[in-house]
Amino acid sequence: MTGSIEPRSDAPRVPATNVHIAEVPSAAWGWSGEAPRTFRIAGWVISLFLLVMIIGNHTGRVEDLWLVGFAVLLWIVLIRDIVLRRKPRRG
Repeated sequence: MTGSIEPRSDAPRVPATNVHIAEVPSAAWGWSGEAPRTFRIAGWVISLFLLVMIIGNHTGRVEDLWLVGFAVLLWIVLIRDIVLRRKPRRG
């Protein structure tokens, strides 16, 4: 079948992960996954940075509301992630 994403038997494989390059092209030159722990840590750091940005030379409070709002929204997403990771999956 032409245009199929099924790997050929002679398609090169990445030795460390046994991934077909036809399925994941970026596997040929290195890491091709996600880093959920890094993303979670970055989320907490960014939310704290948003709150630190409240300290500044602006006079209006609209900026403060936006910064706090985005930080709270990020906290909701991160806390939801924590809860969903601890819950056993049904399936």
